[in-house]
Amino acid sequence: MAKESRLEARRRRHARVRRKVAGTAERPRLSVFRSLQHIYAQVIDDAAGRTLVSASTLDKDLRDTIGQLEVHEQAKAIGRAVAERAKAQGIEQVVFDRGGYPYHGRVKAVADGSREAGLVF
Repeated sequence: MAKESRLEARRRRHARVRRKVAGTAERPRLSVFRSLQHIYAQVIDDAAGRTLVSASTLDKDLRDTIGQLEVHEQAKAIGRAVAERAKAQGIEQVVFDRGGYPYHGRVKAVADGSREAGLVF
């Protein structure tokens, strides 16, 4: 039996999380994706199939301010940015989707940053 790759294992964990976590219009899903160099966060309404707000380390308006920070501080800034954008659209509560990653490090930093900016989950 072939060994499962890290990507396949993460996708399997994410599918398990997604069976329990779904975003609605009242309480959308805050989804986190982590690559080796960047981190992405989206607030998604799964009922409508729409991304409501997003933020990442590749955003032009955020890139200049967070480019020199450490990766954990970048992740926290992304969490704050997505929370501020969500609150501007009237979104106060979300469901956190860790994307199959352990709730640790940069994923936890995104969650902490968005909680600091006022999102409730």
